[in-house]
Amino acid sequence: MDIKTIVEIGSNWSGDEKIGKKIIKAAKLAGADYVKFQMWKASDLYKNSEPFWNDMKRSEVTPEIAKIFKKYSDEQNIKFCCSVFNPEAVETLENLNVKLYKIASWTAAMKHKKSKKTLETVAETKKPVIISTGMGGNVNTLKQIFRKNKRYFLYCISKYPTKINQLNFTKMKTFDGFSDHTEGFLGPIMFALNFRNSKKTKFYEKHVSIAESTGPDKSFSMHMNDFGQLVSEFKKIQRQKL
Repeated sequence: MDIKTIVEIGSNWSGDEKIGKKIIKAAKLAGADYVKFQMWKASDLYKNSEPFWNDMKRSEVTPEIAKIFKKYSDEQNIKFCCSVFNPEAVETLENLNVKLYKIASWTAAMKHKKSKKTLETVAETKKPVIISTGMGGNVNTLKQIFRKNKRYFLYCISKYPTKINQLNFTKMKTFDGFSDHTEGFLGPIMFALNFRNSKKTKFYEKHVSIAESTGPDKSFSMHMNDFGQLVSEFKKIQRQKL
C-alpha cells in the first residue's frame, strides 16, 4: 500500500504569506507528500453578507501568491497543488507547471456557476486529477469529462466535522482515497487499515492548521503536530504484512 498524504491548507493560511510558508515548511517536516491551497474568488462562491466573508476574501490565492507558494514548496521539496474553482486558476497553475489538480466537492457536483467550465479547463491539461465527491456529482459525467486524465476519486462526507458513524468504510473501499473531515485518529487509521492490502496508490487529504491559523477552517482542522504523528502511524501500517 502506498498512501500519499495531502495537507489541505484552505483558509488556514489566513491571507498571510508568512503563515502560508510556515505551514508549507511544517508539512514537509511532518512527512506530507503534498501541500494544497484553494484557488477561489470569494465573490463566486459566497455572499458578502456571510459571517465568514472577510476570512474567505482574505485567503484568496492570487496568481502572485500562487507563484510565491509554488516556489517555496519547490525549495522545501514538497509537491504543491490546488483545488481550482475557476478557469483562470487553471491558467495560473499551468504557467507554474503544477503536475496535479484537485476538484473540490462543490465543483464536482457543479454547485457554483463556474464549475463546468473549470472542469473542462482542467480536462484540457490532460494531467492527473483528484476528485472529491462529498456533495454528490455524476461520476459517469466526471469520468467522461476527464476521459484523457488519470483520475482519482476520493470518498468524502461534506460535514464539518464528520462524525465517525457517518462514514461507510465498505463504500470507502471502492474509492481511490479519503478526503477526511473527522476529528481525531480513528477515521484515518481505519482508512489505512481498510486499504492495507491494496497495491494501488491511495490519497489521504486532511485540513491541517498551525497555532497562527485563524478563520472558519481551523475548527475542524488537525494540528500539524498530530498530523505528523498520523503520517508516522500510516508508515507503520504500510510496513506491516497483514
